[in-house]
Amino acid sequence: MSLWGGRFSAPSAAEFKQFNDSLRFDYVLAPFDIQASQAWAKSLQQAGLLTSAEQQQLHDALGDLLKAVQANPELPLKSDAEDIHSWVEAQLIDKIGATAKRLHTGRSRNDLVATDLRLFCKATCEQLINANLAAIQQLLLFAERYQAAPLPGYTHLQRAQPIMAGHWALAYVQMLQRDVSRLKEMRKRADVCPLGSGALAGTTAAIDREALAHELGFRFASENSLDGVSDRDFALDILHCAATGMLHLSRIAEDVIFYCSGESGCFAMSDRISSGSSLMPQKKNPDLFELLRGKTGRVLGQQHALQTTLKGLPLAYNKDMQEDKEGLFDALQTYQQCLQMLAFAMPELSVNEAHAKQQAQLGYSNATEFADYLVSKGMPFRDAHHVTGQAVLFAQQQGQPLEDLDIDTLRGFSDLIEPDVYAFLELDYGLEQRRAIGGTAPSAIKTALKHANDWLHAAEAASKHVRQARLSDADKICELIAYWAAQGENLPRDKADVLQAIQSFAVAEIDDEVVGCAALYVYSTGLAEIRSLGLFPQAQGKGMGAELVAFLLWKARELGITRTIVLTRVPEFFGKLNFRLTVKDKLPEKVMKDCELCPRKDNCDETALEYLL
Repeated sequence: MSLWGGRFSAPSAAEFKQFNDSLRFDYVLAPFDIQASQAWAKSLQQAGLLTSAEQQQLHDALGDLLKAVQANPELPLKSDAEDIHSWVEAQLIDKIGATAKRLHTGRSRNDLVATDLRLFCKATCEQLINANLAAIQQLLLFAERYQAAPLPGYTHLQRAQPIMAGHWALAYVQMLQRDVSRLKEMRKRADVCPLGSGALAGTTAAIDREALAHELGFRFASENSLDGVSDRDFALDILHCAATGMLHLSRIAEDVIFYCSGESGCFAMSDRISSGSSLMPQKKNPDLFELLRGKTGRVLGQQHALQTTLKGLPLAYNKDMQEDKEGLFDALQTYQQCLQMLAFAMPELSVNEAHAKQQAQLGYSNATEFADYLVSKGMPFRDAHHVTGQAVLFAQQQGQPLEDLDIDTLRGFSDLIEPDVYAFLELDYGLEQRRAIGGTAPSAIKTALKHANDWLHAAEAASKHVRQARLSDADKICELIAYWAAQGENLPRDKADVLQAIQSFAVAEIDDEVVGCAALYVYSTGLAEIRSLGLFPQAQGKGMGAELVAFLLWKARELGITRTIVLTRVPEFFGKLNFRLTVKDKLPEKVMKDCELCPRKDNCDETALEYLL
């Protein structure tokens, strides 16, 4: 069945239909088309354009269709419908008859497909965030396992300075963290609902578009119908995220390929992620990582293709925009698969520690330490650089490392050199000295690992159940605080206070229902306190309290807070989250002033704990 045709006296040519139809690829939008149709039917009923019985009939039929699609995602491909919208409507007509024909009242395929695609991108964005978090977790496990394993570091693909293998892995953790951040920003910008924009000029139906947007899980309704049906910025946004993410995966892959090569030999792959040669029996090829590198071009190409398609399109909808889907679907599926393969491959990768340490000592990688030694003796760095270069040239000519030159030979380059120079030339010395933030020293790596693990825990919490509180959450937050205040665990707070401090609150949800809250209160001293932490009984025992704490610790770090405290009667809970005991009497006076409001102030049984960020 076609959604158009009354104006036409002859059917479409088979050749045109094959060229024009999109069901062969847009069938993946079926769940989102059904979701949008259910919400639209509800809006039509609220506008008086459907009876309650008709709306219920449509809702139930669409629900049955959704179950069928979930059981067999390729079910629509058995049809010769033009597109997924035509297929859904045809299925409804077959199932419930004339009522199905009322569903399209006031809407167009133009605003429907824009809505479907936004819903798809939002859902896929969540999957990509989770796939990135899984990859980050495996990189962190690698970094922890090899945080003290020296590795040659390179610039210009020449040995430069030694680093720790853990430091190498943490570099890519930083990149993937930014990829997660980009995806979250993309999700915010995509959180606008175009449904109800009609073909281009809006709908004549008396639809509450804000309520419709919220029903579909969007924050806002689009404010301009022309933009609503023709905007594909959100698709470009998520493609940009995918392209940048793939660039990072490609760089990881290139590093692994190099470190696994015979010329380096610092890394080794298990047989589970390697392949062999059909001719050369000695070969062990890094095909998995070469494919990560190779598939990057595919994703970058899809991004550029959509940019080219959208360039110069007039308002509003044009058939060119049908070309927004195939490349988008392929790129996002490729990106997600590559993230999953990286997470799978990292545990199968190991460092040949003895060999890597030996390699890290080659190439005069301790030359900078030699120059630093001369600076410590009072020589200007530029002169020290020149003297060190002379020493390296001589050592190369002799075929010896710097540390093997005897003291008389070294003193020939400067009379500032004493026997204590050899301590500076040791591999471990150079590594240990790079203790500043971001350095490769074991102590710096330990701190970086802690920060990265904290970030991961907070990101996992935010991707599951926890989010920043909104004004609409105030009633539930007050209900939670009142519940625990009645148990004697929290201080009571009125709604005006909660509304004023709403930015300090985070909430936990189950099935879109607020079941927990906590607040990060910042004192003028720069100290922060986690307070008002509580869950309804049905949400306890699910790890959501820990998720709320992790989220607020992440928020504290974003604010530049270095110390966060809690005053609690359940210190063991916070102890498991790496809080440590502190002395209550040493807390700032402003913190303790709140105790004047507590009914137990004269018989306090709270324990003070702190978390150093």
